[in-house]
Amino acid sequence: MNIAMIPARMGSQRLVRKNLRRIRNEPLITHAIRKCKEAGCFDEIWVNSEHKQFGEIAKEEGVSFHQRPAELANSVATSEQYVAEFLHARECDAVFQVHSIAPLLSIEDIAGFVDRMKRGDVDCLLSVENIQIECALNGEALNFSFSSKTNSQDLDPVQRICWSITGWDRSRYLDARLKGQCATYCGRVGFHSLNALASHVVKTEEDLNIAAALFPLLFPDTDSYARSGGGL
Repeated sequence: MNIAMIPARMGSQRLVRKNLRRIRNEPLITHAIRKCKEAGCFDEIWVNSEHKQFGEIAKEEGVSFHQRPAELANSVATSEQYVAEFLHARECDAVFQVHSIAPLLSIEDIAGFVDRMKRGDVDCLLSVENIQIECALNGEALNFSFSSKTNSQDLDPVQRICWSITGWDRSRYLDARLKGQCATYCGRVGFHSLNALASHVVKTEEDLNIAAALFPLLFPDTDSYARSGGGL
């Protein structure tokens, strides 16, 4: 059984109540729910939040609601904690965390990600954006050399984890937690590439404005979250 879990806490700090901010007159959380439903690859869809307002939205959209403890919704609680709490309560083979703050993620992106996880060769699947440009960390070159200039198209891409969608094997995740290991990167870790738009995550007002401007160009049909054939 594959479960989609859409996390949504009310107390976001950088962008207040970000999961309820609207694009095309609908909250981000609602777009995420409808994309998961339209993708047709989940046995169950759950909204995971401490706040009952998200439960009301889940009910309106015909999906399930998991009310996490309030202490797992503050700025100190980690994603590992609320994912583990959810998995202890819900039986499944794999859980897919679909972030509502990735509003440019399409149903094709979701379905493709789930298909990749179904191969069964990874316990954790991370969504990444491949960035093929010179990248450095703390002043050190990562994928290029200071001794020569290489054309960008010949560089090894750097994989930026975007968290738009993540997949975990339930038993492997909980086993890692039980052993005191990092469950977020449990077992065999795989990377699934998304384009720059699907990788765009809303954390600030500027991020939201960018997503709102691009949304109608990507999804011109208000009844579908399928990627527009024209692309961008």
